[in-house]
Amino acid sequence: MVIGATGQIGRAAVGALARDGWEVTALSRGGGRDDGRPGGVRVVRGDREDDAVLAGAVGDGCDVVVDVVAYGGGHARQLVSLADRIGSAVVISSVSVYEDDKGRNFDTQQEPDGFPEYPVPLTERQRTVRAGETSYSTRKVVLERELLAAGAQLPTTLLRAGAVHGAYCRTPRELYFVKRNLDGRSRRVLAYGGESRFHPASVHNIAELIRLAAGRPGSRVLNAVDPDAPTVAEIARAVDAVMGVAEREDVLVDGPPPAPTVGDTPWSVPTPVVCDMSAAERELGYRAVVRYADRLAETVASIEAELAGRDWREAYPKMLQAYGDLFDYAAEDAWLTA
Repeated sequence: MVIGATGQIGRAAVGALARDGWEVTALSRGGGRDDGRPGGVRVVRGDREDDAVLAGAVGDGCDVVVDVVAYGGGHARQLVSLADRIGSAVVISSVSVYEDDKGRNFDTQQEPDGFPEYPVPLTERQRTVRAGETSYSTRKVVLERELLAAGAQLPTTLLRAGAVHGAYCRTPRELYFVKRNLDGRSRRVLAYGGESRFHPASVHNIAELIRLAAGRPGSRVLNAVDPDAPTVAEIARAVDAVMGVAEREDVLVDGPPPAPTVGDTPWSVPTPVVCDMSAAERELGYRAVVRYADRLAETVASIEAELAGRDWREAYPKMLQAYGDLFDYAAEDAWLTA
């Protein structure tokens, strides 16, 4: 059973598992039409927050539960309560749980000198933030720890995903460059010299990890990222190539964004966030199925379709919440002129 089956990771996971021969139940709040869903998938509409709905979807039992929307201790306990009917679980976590050796993490990044300096590459042995209820990252740690503690009852593979990309994303970072190209912007400002690296994670590579973990149950934590970690400038040029636009001029700024809404892309970080995938290769026999650029056309087409005839804030309200005004062209032009 896949919980959150119509989201970007859920769709890819359902497809990968069905093609691998699993009998798949797809659970989501909307149920929803998915033209790409393989035949034979059982669709269940319901809210996983409702214990009765989740228990009913599990029924008499299932070999594997894949939970792409689990968050916090409540969801961990919900899964563990069904352990007598679940063979194993695969649950999505996040690289945001990591902190550096000075205690800096994604929650402290807005403080002066608060952005973490992680080792490159970052392994699963790196320490994490303290478990708690204060943030997305701390609640993900609660989720991880409670599921790992219940490993004897419910073996769980936790996948720490990087910057997830693919079609159907509600917060596509590629929007930053796609919309600028659609708007005919000839110059773009990139902080940190355009060298920022925030490791991307294709939904197809995550789905492959899910497929492998489903066949090899165990209690473990694994990074889930692509084989390559391009710089933000390389991502910009890759989007240009997909959209067939003439080369844009990148105005590179040494150091942080020069103004609050200028040069601050969704990938902009002062130090690299690059993860190691050796553990997944060793424990699951994992090999990436795509590189970042391989499915970029699919991502760009999805964004263009969502933007057609709509304001970007209507199409992607969560992007506005997460990043603020990404397209303050007046501020950009004023800074460039100055």
